[in-house]
Amino acid sequence: QVQIVESGGGLVQPGGSLRLSCTASTNTFTIYTMGWYRQAPGKQRELVATITRSSSTNYVYADSVKGRFTISRDNAKNTVYLQMNNLKPEDTAVYYCNARTLAKEYWGQGTQVTVSS
Repeated sequence: QVQIVESGGGLVQPGGSLRLSCTASTNTFTIYTMGWYRQAPGKQRELVATITRSSSTNYVYADSVKGRFTISRDNAKNTVYLQMNNLKPEDTAVYYCNARTLAKEYWGQGTQVTVSS
């Protein structure tokens, strides 16, 4: 089993920054791709950014966050980070951490990010 714990959400003014963290706890499985997704009210969940485990790390970013958000990870801790800069009101959503093993994917409970003046 894999347990996902997220932290770092909150309320921030437009142009501000937040850093989200997510740790996938497991004694059994290897965590491969990790990432962040978000869901705004009335909208479908969408990809924000993902990062692979391998030495030749691959990154995927949604077009809407390129140049503003940076994803990184610490493989030894099975932890992924999302640094969010120059936040906009349209970034307001619940952000979910996703972690994948060979067989399954796991989701966190979500952390609220609100961008408002």
